[in-house]
Amino acid sequence: MKTENSEETDIRQVLGVNQSAPAHRRRTYLIILSLLVAGAVTAVIMWKANQSESGMQYKTQEVRRGNLTVTVTATGRLEPTNQVDVGSELSGIVAAVEADYNDRVGAGQVLARLDTSKIEAQILKSKAALASAEANVQQTNATVIEAENKLARLKQVLEMSKGKVPSRDELGTAEAALQRAKALRAASEAAVAEARATLDVSETDLAKTVIRSPVNGIVLVRAVEPGQTVAASLQAPVLFTLAEDLTKMELLVNVDEADVGQVSDGQNAEFTVDAYPDRTYTAQITQVRFGAQTVEGVVTYETVMSVDNSDLSLRPGMTATADIVVKKIENEVLIPNAALRFTPPQKEQPEDVGLIDKLIPRRRRRPRGNGASGAANKGGPMVWVVTEDSKQPVRPLPVKTGLSDGSFTSVIDGSLEPGQPVIVGMETENE
Repeated sequence: MKTENSEETDIRQVLGVNQSAPAHRRRTYLIILSLLVAGAVTAVIMWKANQSESGMQYKTQEVRRGNLTVTVTATGRLEPTNQVDVGSELSGIVAAVEADYNDRVGAGQVLARLDTSKIEAQILKSKAALASAEANVQQTNATVIEAENKLARLKQVLEMSKGKVPSRDELGTAEAALQRAKALRAASEAAVAEARATLDVSETDLAKTVIRSPVNGIVLVRAVEPGQTVAASLQAPVLFTLAEDLTKMELLVNVDEADVGQVSDGQNAEFTVDAYPDRTYTAQITQVRFGAQTVEGVVTYETVMSVDNSDLSLRPGMTATADIVVKKIENEVLIPNAALRFTPPQKEQPEDVGLIDKLIPRRRRRPRGNGASGAANKGGPMVWVVTEDSKQPVRPLPVKTGLSDGSFTSVIDGSLEPGQPVIVGMETENE
């Protein structure tokens, strides 16, 4: 068995290196030896790469004739068709709550009651003020009657005395007293009307202490508890949120500005929700709103769809993903979109390299596109088909494309026929 020293001696003999040579010459020979080994390894790697490339074959898929449905995808949320917030116009303490979450309520049904002790006292005060005003009216009526009688007597005396008595001053004073009495009666009647209006306000406030449902619906939110103080100073606080009819709902989706031109009223859609991922619901567009919404630089337009929720499986606030059917075409020639994206790999042209390039492979500049592949990149849409020519195993076919559903694209004009295979990719022979 050769030792490490003997192997080194053999190498030196092959390379013609004298052991007694200077150290820098020995280092030079060792570097040359390392480069030879690196070149051999690179050659092996390139050989394996060529073998791997030669083991690739084209993957094809047939052109077919069929129907194509073009859809626009949008996300949004479900909302009731009519959602009502029920509040209180009065401030006070909640005496009782008579409705809870998910309760079905009818129009006019009592939802809650406020404490009425303060308002009842105000009603008693208003009634007393009204009674006082009415009594004052009776008193002023008596004063008016008294002034009228006095003025009538003076006029009678004036007629009997043939204008001698009473004097003009006495007659004028009597007439003025009558006018003052009538004015006081009018003021007392106005006071009666004011007192009655104050009483009506108090009685109306008493009626408002009973919070009733304005519609037939379901209680979605109950934001009040017995004993809670309600403060209605600036705006009416929301005590309940009701959905009028959950069997009919609305789906509000945000359509991207690039797709809104294809969306219009009356189009059908299908959507799914996370709660039932295996179930598909249907909807119909009722309105595409003109107002734009911009969120983080993305412009969308809110679109309203009507949804049938007879089984009450859908709930307000659910997130939905909808596919809006914008167009359908029938009996068209269809090609897979992968065929439009495929481009065959370009083989590098052989070039003369020197000994150093063989020993030290360097990155070479990519050749410019030429031939059929280069022409394909310059033209319009194009697909590739396999040929029987060994020199040109594939060739491009220009096509004029139409609508696409993301998987297939319709061909408006071209030399493709249903059943003809087109290249969609490459795969190894053992796949």
